[in-house]
Amino acid sequence: MLSHEQLRHFQANDNCLANKNILVTGAGDGIGRAVALAYARYGATVLLLGKNQAKLESVYDEIEQQGGAKPAILPLDLEKAPFSQMQELAIMIEKEVGCLDGLLHNAGILGILTPLEMYDPITFEQVMKVNFTAPFMLTQALFSLLSCAKSGSVIFTSSGVAKPRAFWGAYALSKQGLEGMSDIFTQETQKTTRLRFNCINPGATRTQMRATAYPSENPNTLKAPEELLNAYIALMSDETIDVKGQVIDLQPKN
Repeated sequence: MLSHEQLRHFQANDNCLANKNILVTGAGDGIGRAVALAYARYGATVLLLGKNQAKLESVYDEIEQQGGAKPAILPLDLEKAPFSQMQELAIMIEKEVGCLDGLLHNAGILGILTPLEMYDPITFEQVMKVNFTAPFMLTQALFSLLSCAKSGSVIFTSSGVAKPRAFWGAYALSKQGLEGMSDIFTQETQKTTRLRFNCINPGATRTQMRATAYPSENPNTLKAPEELLNAYIALMSDETIDVKGQVIDLQPKN
């Protein structure tokens, strides 16, 4: 099994994701956009899921311009989408592409940074729906499509605050929950399916969410999303079929 260090510095073969169908949530911006473009470059057919149609169309155009396989746009607001809508999405995906080789849960919202005793319950519920409940529902809805793939891979996006940090409230709790969800899925499936579930903590990255959380921070001191792609590619490739139940930390080590 590849070590975390090897995953962080994974050198992908040009067509290591050829003939794979991979769904990326939050694909219109930030890390999701960068990873979706990378998956397409390495041969995958990418299903772009997000709530901003214009941003998804922009990524779609970029993939076509770089000569990638024709992607698909899946407009979906994870905060508002019921489970029935995700089931309908799964039926549509099955009709269009058949099995699903990969699912990257990248979409997320920050909420507010404040003590839990003052945390607005409505905002708390919104954050937990987008960051935690929606990934669970979408994974369950797509489970059979992932199970029929040669080696289905699910990646949850975690965070350094998944080891709960004061004032990060619902965001920290949702990320802690995702790591637990990945662990439980791994325990329940590793002996009966070829599925693999892992988490990636991208660390401090030059994204709009990071700028909102740290408004006084110089973004030029942070890594761009394009600098974090190795592990995301590795975990979708067939070279990591034995990597299961891991939390891959991409933060630089001091």
